[in-house]
Amino acid sequence: MIYLDNAATTLQKPRQVAEAVAEAICSLGNAGRGVHEATLGASRVIFDARKRLADFFHAESPKQIAFTMNSTESLNTAIKGSLQSGDHVITTELEHNSVLRPLYEMEKKGVELTVIPSDEKGRIDVQDFEREIRGNTRMIVCTHGSNLTGNLVDIAAVGETARRHRVLFCVDASQTAGVFPIDVQEMKIDILCFTGHKSLLGPQGTGGLYVREGVEVRPLKSGGSGVQTYRKEHPPEMPTALEAGTLNGHGIAGLNAAVAYIQEMGMDVIRKREQELMRRFYDGVKEIPGIKIYGDFSEPERCPIVALNLGEYDSSEVSDELFMTYGIATRPGAHCAPLMHRALGTVEQGAVRFSFSHYNTEEEIDAAADALRELAE
Repeated sequence: MIYLDNAATTLQKPRQVAEAVAEAICSLGNAGRGVHEATLGASRVIFDARKRLADFFHAESPKQIAFTMNSTESLNTAIKGSLQSGDHVITTELEHNSVLRPLYEMEKKGVELTVIPSDEKGRIDVQDFEREIRGNTRMIVCTHGSNLTGNLVDIAAVGETARRHRVLFCVDASQTAGVFPIDVQEMKIDILCFTGHKSLLGPQGTGGLYVREGVEVRPLKSGGSGVQTYRKEHPPEMPTALEAGTLNGHGIAGLNAAVAYIQEMGMDVIRKREQELMRRFYDGVKEIPGIKIYGDFSEPERCPIVALNLGEYDSSEVSDELFMTYGIATRPGAHCAPLMHRALGTVEQGAVRFSFSHYNTEEEIDAAADALRELAE
C-alpha cells in the first residue's frame, strides 16, 4: 500500500514511539494515585511529556499543558468552557466540524456566531477578523492550516488583532503541530488545541491543549483527580482542572517519544521534505486533462496536502479505484469540512485528498501521479 492519507492520521510512526508504548504498558501504574514505583513512574513519564510539549510550543510552564484524547476533545473543552449566552465568537469557513459543531451547539445556547468567508481558492482575509469584532466578542477560534486545501492562516496576525481587542484567541493546530513552528507567546495564542496522531507522529487517543496563564476554561468533565478528594467541585488548578479521570499514560509515553524524535530530527528538516514531496506531486498532476486542484499553491509554505477532482467523477469513485487498482490510500468525500466544500463548490462531488509524510518516497509520489494520469485517459 502507498499511504497518502497522513492528514487523517500518520500511519508510519517512529520506531521509538512503539517502543515507548510497549514499555509503558508493561510498567506504568496510575499517575497521581499513590506513592509506589508504578504510579510514580507514570507521573514522571507524563510530566516529562508535559514539559517537552510546553517547551515545544513555548508555553510559560508545563502546567499550562493539559492532556486530552484528541483535538476534538480539546476544542470542545476550549469552546464550551469559554463561551456563554450573550458572547460573540468569530470563526472561518476553513474549519473542521470539531470547531463548527461545538460552535453551533453554543449558538443554540445564546452565543452569537460570525463565520469569516473564504474565496474560491479557500483563502481568508485576516483583516476580516478586525472588521467583525464587536463589543461582546469573547473569542476568535480558527484553524492554523486547512485539512482540505492545505492553506495556512497567518495566526500571528490574527493573534495580534485578538490581543489588541482583549479577545481570546483559540487555534486548532491539528494539521500543523509537529511540522510548523508554533510559539504560543509570540503568536499571542490563548488556547492551542492539538492532536497527537497526525504530524506529531504519536499514538491515536492522545492530544491536548495549552491554556495561557490567567485564562480560565470551565472543564468539560469532572471526576477523579487524585487530589482534593473531599472537595465537591473539580480542582480549579491547571492542568488538573481539565484532566478528570485516568490519563492515557501509555499513549502519552508514545507521544513524548514522538516529540523527542521530531526535536532530534529537526522540524525544519521534516517540513522541507514534506513540502518537496507535495510539490513534486502537484507538479506531476496539475497538467493532467480534467484535473481540478483546490487551494492556493502560490504560497511557498502550506500543509502537505493536495485535494483534487478528476472530471465530473465522484471523489469516492476515484479514491476507490486508486486503492483497488493501484494500492494508493487517499481520503475522498467531505473531510468534515462542510463550509470549505461549500465555498469550493464541491458539496456534491467532494474531493480526493492526497496528504504526505516525510516517510513517503519519490517513487510513491510518482506512482500516484501516474495512476491519476491513467485514470484520466
